[in-house]
Amino acid sequence: MIYVLAPEQMRAADAAACAASGEDALMQTAGERIAGRLRAMAAPPGRIAALAGPGNNGGDAFAALALLAPEYECAVYADPVAHPSPARAAAERRARDAGVAVHPFPNTAEEVEAALRGAAVAVDALFGTGARLPLPPEFRAAARALDARLRLVLAVDLPSGVDASTGAVAEDAVRASETVTLGAVKPGLLLDPGRASCGALWLAEIGIGEAILAAQPRTYAALDDDAFLRALPVRGAESDKRGAGAPLVIAGSVQFPGAAVLCARAAARAGAGYVTVATPQAAAPVLRAHLVEEVVVAIPDDATAEQAVNDLLDLSKRNGSIAIGPGLGLDDRTGEIVRGFLARSELPAVVDASALFHLAKGLEPLRGKRIVVTPHAGEFARLSGLGTIREGERVSRLREFVERTGITTLLKGRATLVFDGTTMHVNVTGTNALATAGSGDVLTGITATLLSQGMAPVDAASTAAYWHGLAGQRAERERRIGVVAGDIVEHLGAALPVARKPAPLQRIY
Repeated sequence: MIYVLAPEQMRAADAAACAASGEDALMQTAGERIAGRLRAMAAPPGRIAALAGPGNNGGDAFAALALLAPEYECAVYADPVAHPSPARAAAERRARDAGVAVHPFPNTAEEVEAALRGAAVAVDALFGTGARLPLPPEFRAAARALDARLRLVLAVDLPSGVDASTGAVAEDAVRASETVTLGAVKPGLLLDPGRASCGALWLAEIGIGEAILAAQPRTYAALDDDAFLRALPVRGAESDKRGAGAPLVIAGSVQFPGAAVLCARAAARAGAGYVTVATPQAAAPVLRAHLVEEVVVAIPDDATAEQAVNDLLDLSKRNGSIAIGPGLGLDDRTGEIVRGFLARSELPAVVDASALFHLAKGLEPLRGKRIVVTPHAGEFARLSGLGTIREGERVSRLREFVERTGITTLLKGRATLVFDGTTMHVNVTGTNALATAGSGDVLTGITATLLSQGMAPVDAASTAAYWHGLAGQRAERERRIGVVAGDIVEHLGAALPVARKPAPLQRIY
């Protein structure tokens, strides 16, 4: 699994690991991992130039380049440090002995450009996890030159100028082609706008024991392929079709029948054995034309809201979860049905789309229940009652909302967040190909199936988000342009990863 540690937690883990294994051993292993990515980036062998700051982040660059010279032409630009750590001093000695050229740190933009000229890869080793923003003035020219739009850049631990806790970005922040983060992922690498500065993110195992990492508070969490596969429910050998998962999808309208179709198909492809769709009578013929394996039940158009609620409650007695909202109408009668049903149902539910519109004036029907709401930013602005989310506010706004309401919430975005009041789950899969009509309806269907299979709301939501992202990535590989929501549904099975032993250098995104 991926450990996501805030800077203070990372420092505590580092200290414990140094006490157990020694700081020099950790830095040597970090150097091996960084060198592995530099070999891949600089092939065939070319010049590698590192800009090293005064701390152990700079020491990691020395440790890496010591392993690459003389195969590569290697240079480190670093001012002498008056009192380096013993590990950094040892790494610098190894680098010099291996033939790495060590030069003074460049002080001007012209000197920085001269230092990086001709480099196949430039290494950002200016600052590590504990850096404060803004960057010190003497390092800003170097950070500006370390720009992936101009040259290949590998950042050590995190791009300099990115806040490790929040993802805030300084004006002069490094733009990396790749980032090798050490020991554990830092939250700022997963959150925008910092995520956009990282390029491809790699997590390097450097010898910090699992027990040490697990002992840190679990403020943030993220799935990887291994954790995702372990989280997925396994269908029992004796399962019948309802025991395998039986969500009730309350969705669709004459105007938006497709949302219900996508949600129901996603629920089935996610492993549900029996999917029932309840939809307005006028929309039922269209749904039946598209849903062969799923059961479509019509809500009579002339039924009162109370009658419709009673019928839905009766229908749901043989279901294990509810998905409600995709494509429903925005009229008052539908609002009464949504609120009335959710107030009386005790089944776990995923609430999305039009249902969120009908709940914007009051969340009382959801309180104290096994519910996950799945708003995008605009829906969250209405649902929270606090207006538009500004950049950098997603985590704090989500925390405030969940702590105030007690409702597990999946906040959609490039870095989708799931919070239940305890741990902030950050999703690491996905692609901009998911920005297509109906994509959210697919996510709702997956979540409904996982809820019906017994997962808690926070686990169902975070697992569904990961799977949804994998399917989007798989669909994009086969169709470089024009991915539609139906493609995401049809790639859910193929997107399941193969179980593998964790690698010492693991691609996160």
